[in-house]
Formats: sequence, C-alpha cells, structure tokens
Amino acid sequence: MTKLSVNINKIATIRNARGGDSPNVVDAAINCQKFGADGITIHPRPDERHITRKDVYDIKPIISTEFNIEGYPSEDFINMVLEINPEQVTLVPDGPDVITSCAGWDTIKFQSYLKEIISIFQEKGIRTSIFVDPKIEIIEGAKLCGTDRIELYTEEYATQYSIDKKKAISPYIEAANKATELGIGINAGHDLSLENLEYFAKQVPSLDEVSIGHALISDAIYLGLENTIQMYKRLL
Repeated sequence: MTKLSVNINKIATIRNARGGDSPNVVDAAINCQKFGADGITIHPRPDERHITRKDVYDIKPIISTEFNIEGYPSEDFINMVLEINPEQVTLVPDGPDVITSCAGWDTIKFQSYLKEIISIFQEKGIRTSIFVDPKIEIIEGAKLCGTDRIELYTEEYATQYSIDKKKAISPYIEAANKATELGIGINAGHDLSLENLEYFAKQVPSLDEVSIGHALISDAIYLGLENTIQMYKRLL
C-alpha cells in the first residue's frame, strides 16, 4: 500500500500567525502518527515562515514512523539534515523567495550538482528523493544523479484532473514506468486531495509514498484531523 506522509507546515503557519505555541507542531506530529499517518513531512525555509529550525530538532525525537525533511540544499540545510539524520530527505529546487514548490529539478542541467549532494546524504544512510516533473528525460537524468527516489510534482495533474483525468494522469504513468524500469522509488506530492488522490494512486504503478499537507490540513478544519487522515488512507 502507498504510504501517507502528512506535511505539517500549515500547522506551523497558523501558530506563527499569532506567535506563541498554539497549535503545537510537536503535538500535531504525534497525533498525525497516532491517527494513522505513515510519516511526517516538513519543509523548513530560511525565513522560517512556517517550520522553524527549532521545530526540526523538536520533532525528531517523537517520530515513530518516518521523518521526511524537504528543502533546497543550501549549506545550512545540508548540515541540519545530517545532524537530524531523518529517514528521508527530499531535495527541491526552490529559492528562498518561492511561496511553494512550483517546478522540479532539471536533472540534466544540475546532474553533477545533485549527484554530489545526494552522495553526501547517502553516505550517512539517509534515503534521498528529488522533486521532478513527469518527463522521461528528467527521470533518466535522476537515475544518473544516483537518487534513491523521485517525488513526482503533481500540480499539473491536480489542475487538469477535473478537465480530463485520463490525459492528466498519462505523463505520470509513463514517468513512473520509466522510474521503475531504472530501479528508482516513486513518491508524489503537491495539490493531491480527497478529490483526486484515489485515481492517481490507482493509476500510477509502484507508488511508494504521497506527501500531502495543504489540502489535508484544510480538510481537517472541517472534518477533524483523525477522520481526515483516515479518509486519505482509505483512498490509498
């Protein structure tokens, strides 16, 4: 079964809006795991507009499932991940001014750069994943980078799902087949929701993990966190 990693960035966003420590992100991580999440994802950014550096260190001891840290591989980020030693690190090409991830890596242009960084994490035993668009040449480039997994960037699928879901899913199926052929694990994330997740998970072969934050936390406002996590799990 495809695993569900819950991204708790939005919990931190709400907390930071008022200052203080409510809602508490550590408690949120504990509860997400208790309610059935297979992992916790966070994406600390340099401006700490949601997850802070302190959060990263506070969350680590309470992880009983899998810890996935996303981020742009700056020197500070690399050093922090090596200290935390999570089960997985997901590398994204976002600069510090980007609101949310909006494109995958060009694994051809940045091949030597990514290969060097990936090897640093792998030497520590940290599984690496890189954020990519569903293009065959990009998947082939990911293989040459030496990554353990790719995370398929699913915004285009989510945008086109209600228009023509078969057309929307087609490049993701092709990308997943190529990744499997090359021995690369497959994650996916960005704008997956209760509306579009089930179809994606059923159509994309060998899908290891989805990371969902914004939609899941938004749904939890109306449906409750435990119920929402279970609803997403059932779709997988």
